[in-house]
Amino acid sequence: MVRTPLTNPDQGEESEHEACHQSQVVLSQVPEGPLVPWLKGFAEVLGGQGYARRSIGRQVRLAAGFSRWLGQEGIDPDCVNSEHPAQYLRYRARHRAIHDSDPPSLRHFLDFLRIEAVISAETVPARPETEVQRYVRVYGHYLHEVRGLGPGTIPAYVRFARIFLEHCFGTGQVTFSKLRADDVVGFVQQMAPGMNRKRAKLITTALRSFLRYVRYRDGGVPDLAAAVPAVANWSMTSVPQAIPAGRVQRLLASIARSTVMGCRDYAILLLLARLGLRSSEAAFLELDDIDWRAATLHVRTKGGGRNDFPLFHEVGGAVADYLRHGRPSVDSRRVFFASRPRFAGFAVPMGSVR
Repeated sequence: MVRTPLTNPDQGEESEHEACHQSQVVLSQVPEGPLVPWLKGFAEVLGGQGYARRSIGRQVRLAAGFSRWLGQEGIDPDCVNSEHPAQYLRYRARHRAIHDSDPPSLRHFLDFLRIEAVISAETVPARPETEVQRYVRVYGHYLHEVRGLGPGTIPAYVRFARIFLEHCFGTGQVTFSKLRADDVVGFVQQMAPGMNRKRAKLITTALRSFLRYVRYRDGGVPDLAAAVPAVANWSMTSVPQAIPAGRVQRLLASIARSTVMGCRDYAILLLLARLGLRSSEAAFLELDDIDWRAATLHVRTKGGGRNDFPLFHEVGGAVADYLRHGRPSVDSRRVFFASRPRFAGFAVPMGSVR
């Protein structure tokens, strides 16, 4: 619940007593203004999205201050547009220091209000959309109209889709066919450190949803949803740091691909670097796991299930080269073999096998 109304939420906030429990926020001042009825719902949405209690309190205080300012200015909710948050923050800056998180937090609140149909998206002055913004807007419409997701879920999914596209394409042209598994893994590795498990799991869930949507709208795009790391498989609350791309390229270039062992090692390292496979997953691949027609790799998981990975041209070419020129002719469906006599399949971590 949210309790407050006092005189000015922008005055005396430093000494304001606050206690948060999950999605409940208690403030020492009574909020005022036209947006007060939606502060509780906003707090609950933030709690459901995995925000820390301190962050929830900060964002609700900011929303309460914005609501009071609207009341002082005589601005009704249906007249709110994208210029008002900037005007409010300039007003707020005259009374207290502005935190770097204030602008995105206020945008988050307005996104929530639009989902709740409190303010109209049509009141936002039209600006030329970037490709990222256009794809994210259409994705949000898909989540609402096709998937039927609620206001507590859509803003988070849309936000992470936007961050992911900006991570991959910046402000340039969005070309989904250029996405690779290492783009997906690298994004999660960049976002996850320092996050609690619930927040990290929300990122991966939202990213899988968006990548499935990309495949849904364009069947020619590789299915990259399976490349998203699973939170349950992380040993810590963050993902290990990625090896720099330059170092990976130098390692690949150093392999003598003219030898049988080099041909095999090159194919295995590409599976690890480009698809994010574990060494055990690559070691136990079988010929039947490769669907050459669909350019898909079926990878067995620890729990006995399967994940599908796109078999990119570079990776598929390296595996095919090994199968044609490096793999011994043996009565086994295993793809990779140790190079010692008897050509046994890998049964221990590959780093200890020649």
